Amino acid sequence: MKAREVKRAKLVAKYAERKAALKKQGDYEAYQALQLLPKNASRVRLHNRCTITGRPKGFMRMFGLSRIQFREMASAGLIPGVKKASW
Repeated sequence: MKAREVKRAKLVAKYAERKAALKKQGDYEAYQALQLLPKNASRVRLHNRCTITGRPKGFMRMFGLSRIQFREMASAGLIPGVKKASW
């Protein structure tokens, strides 16, 4: 799944300029050309995943990790500036 997401991200980057130019034209032919582009070239199809495990849910954007990996790494002191609160 992680490899599939990387592949999608490359496709999005590859077609981003072309999609923007076609959307700017806004005529019928441009929309027809947009339909011919690959489905995975759409930014909407990207999904954030944990960089370590690839978990799609519980993703923390600031760290690029899932909540589970974040908690383990924070407890181990592997994330600078983050420490576990305890009272």
